[in-house]
Amino acid sequence: MAMTVHVDVVSAEEELFSGLAEMVVLPGEAGELGVLPGHAPLLTRIRPGSVRIKKPHGEEELIFVSGGILEVQPNLVTVLADTAIRGADLDEARAIEAKRRAEEALRNRQAEIDYARAQAELAEAVAQIHAIERMKQMRHRAGTT
Repeated sequence: MAMTVHVDVVSAEEELFSGLAEMVVLPGEAGELGVLPGHAPLLTRIRPGSVRIKKPHGEEELIFVSGGILEVQPNLVTVLADTAIRGADLDEARAIEAKRRAEEALRNRQAEIDYARAQAELAEAVAQIHAIERMKQMRHRAGTT
């Protein structure tokens, strides 16, 4: 049997995943992080993007996070997400519309907007679209639509 580590993914609203995993891949502040059993202790911020959990027996679960904190301990990986959505629950049309609105806000130099906020909203929308694309790829590999 492969080595595993316990993983918890939680947001303020709910616990989205709690179980064993062979590996967790997520968007760290400085780039993509891969966490395997026995990883050195770590505490870091995470960016908007996909948390990919490789469960025993090859199944993979995807959860979109809008940002948050990652804590890695010898036998426990905890993702404390600002907001988290199961990959299957992501709404592609809503993400594309949010991206369009954020891009428009950044282009509209006449409007009094908070550019940092618009940039953050754009980054989150783009990350959601990438998560949706990854879910589609996972379904395609599994033979479902």
